[in-house]
Amino acid sequence: MKLKVTKGATVEVIAGSEKGKRGVVLDVDSTKLRVRVQGVKVQTKHSKKDGLQKNEGFIDYSNVKLVEKAAKKEKTAAKKTKAKSASKSA
Repeated sequence: MKLKVTKGATVEVIAGSEKGKRGVVLDVDSTKLRVRVQGVKVQTKHSKKDGLQKNEGFIDYSNVKLVEKAAKKEKTAAKKTKAKSASKSA
C-alpha cells in the first residue's frame, strides 16, 4: 500500500495524547503503517555509555494528518550532461 505521508513531510497529530501537535516525519514504517514524528511521543532511554537519551517513538499512521508534502529533491544537471556528452563522443 502506498502511503501519502513520506519522510520530510509536515503532519499534525489528530488522535491520542499528543493531539494537536505538528512536526516533521523522521521515519516511515510502511509494513507496520507507523510513522515517527519530530517532537511527538518522546521516549527516554537510559544507557550506561551515553546516559539519558530522548528519542521519538512510532505512532500509528491513521493518527496523523498531512499538512504539507515533503519537498522534492532536485535532480542534478551534471548527471544528464555527462550522459549526453558520453553518447556524443562515442
